[in-house]
Order: sequence, then C-alpha cells, then structure tokens
Amino acid sequence: MSDASRPAAARRPFIIRPLEQRDRPQLEELIRGIENFAPDEVACAIELVDLAAGPPPGSGDYKVLVADSAGALLGYACFGPTPMTRHTFDLYWIANAPAVRRTGVGSALHEAVVAAVCAVGGRRIRVETSSHEAYGATLQFYERTGYKLAGRVEHFYKDDDHLLIFVCEFGG
Repeated sequence: MSDASRPAAARRPFIIRPLEQRDRPQLEELIRGIENFAPDEVACAIELVDLAAGPPPGSGDYKVLVADSAGALLGYACFGPTPMTRHTFDLYWIANAPAVRRTGVGSALHEAVVAAVCAVGGRRIRVETSSHEAYGATLQFYERTGYKLAGRVEHFYKDDDHLLIFVCEFGG
C-alpha cells in the first residue's frame, strides 16, 4: 500500500494522546512560544494545564490532549465540560508550535477532542475567542472545522477587540 493510499492517521508523523505529568515543562515552553498569546493568556493556559496534569492526570474537569512526535510536543488542546450543561463542552485552547502550522496537527487535535466529547455524550463544543486581527488564522480554522458564529460581545476584551463565540454541533 502506498503512503498516499493509507488512512491519514497512519501517515501522521505524530500521535494524539492524553497529557502526562512529564509533558508539563515542554508544554509550558510550547505555550510560551505562541506569539498570539498575551502574558495573561499564557498564565491562564499554563494554569489549566497544571489542573489537567493532576495529580492524578485527567482527574479534573480540564482535559488536555497533546500531539506527540517521538517525544516532541507539536501542539495541544485543552477542553472540558461546560458547567451546568448536559451535553456542551468548552474548547479552552487549541494551539500548535509555529513550525507545524497548516500541517494537520490542529485538525488532528480537534478530531480527537470531538471524539473524546462524543465518547461521554457531548453534542456540542463552544469556543470563545478574540476578534483581534492576529487571530485571523484561528477564526479561519474554526470555520473550516464546522464552527458557526453564535454570538459577539462588542469591546469585550478592550476597545475594538470583541468576544466571538463559536459553536460546533454534532451527534444527536
């Protein structure tokens, strides 16, 4: 079977797996290298990783999946159930190392998040993000992966930086 005819997952030079405590230093480095993240966003993202890392890993409401290429972390996604809802989950962060953007890492992470959410009865994922022009590629990613704009709060983060709420529906 040629590489082109193999399923996409078999061709990937990385695996998607749950966060392990040993990943924490490398994941912090990856998060600090995301140029769009402001210092307060970096602090929040690392805090959620720490909560997801345990002990024991995955014991709380925050779940983290990583894209691992022979021990090198290429990206991650942090998600969890939306409080006081029955079938809704929040996708808090999904990010790749700059060197692997547009290589399928983000899409693979998103597919794994959807599979994990569906496995526990989830039917939708909600994302809150910024309208800032630096997030243009992020907004395009959400639209490509099936998210619809569900709401907008003007001047939420600061003047001319609005909160955008996207929702992806699946399952039934």
